[in-house]
Amino acid sequence: MRVLTEIECKNAMEKGEFELPELAAVSDMGAVILTQSWCPQWKAMKNYLPEAKKRLDVLKIFYIEYDQLPFFEEFMSFKENTLKNREIPFVLYYKDGKCSSTSNYLSMEGFLQRLA
Repeated sequence: MRVLTEIECKNAMEKGEFELPELAAVSDMGAVILTQSWCPQWKAMKNYLPEAKKRLDVLKIFYIEYDQLPFFEEFMSFKENTLKNREIPFVLYYKDGKCSSTSNYLSMEGFLQRLA
């Protein structure tokens, strides 16, 4: 599990999507989580993600607590207007290098089912 860099976030805002080399391989699956640090659902999710990673060894998880970014308002606008989601956490699921679906908070079982 790793934090998205400011460069990755700015590139996503410019291109309208996340392009992460770590998700480009056909066998890779992953999740990009966009959230704010204070969100209780994010805290619950963050607690179960290590176990989810153990259950799906090829899973790659990226996240950003965008209320901590110096360009918070701009990123929030991108998430809400470009990605069309106003709730947190917002999860983008990736398979074979492409975004396959999205959701907001899910239990660990629901999260893993989205990746299966």
